[in-house]
Amino acid sequence: MAVARFVVRARSLARRDGDVFSLDSALRPAKLEVLLEAATGRRAVVELGTGTAWATIALAIADPERTIESWDPVVREQRERYLALAGPDVRRRISFVEGLGEDGPGAVAGVDPLFIDSSHEREPTLAEVYPGVAEAVDELGAVGQASASLYLWRTG
Repeated sequence: MAVARFVVRARSLARRDGDVFSLDSALRPAKLEVLLEAATGRRAVVELGTGTAWATIALAIADPERTIESWDPVVREQRERYLALAGPDVRRRISFVEGLGEDGPGAVAGVDPLFIDSSHEREPTLAEVYPGVAEAVDELGAVGQASASLYLWRTG
């Protein structure tokens, strides 16, 4: 319910401010629901591609124990306005890093899930998924699935 309230308030603010980027790029409710379900019980999330942080904020609102590290080379000025809708507790649990996903958080041990929503192009996405991750996922026997046009790797 709190996530839905945030999304309604963020959409309203974006419409009022003429923030077309956020209105066009934010995850639609069905995709956001899939992401939040995949993150259920997961405490350390890494996101590649912050945008104006709607998904980042939703992930933090959905679980008060969760921390999120979000990478993006572009810091969008609107981001702080949407963070203000969520409150200081949410903001304290989010770490924003100005940088490319391929320069990302290095070791992915302890990260679950890794949410990639950045360039949407093949080569940059391959560069973001750190060398050895695909092999490690296979070796761990992680299960992948497509849902609401998102692809999710789960580790258990």
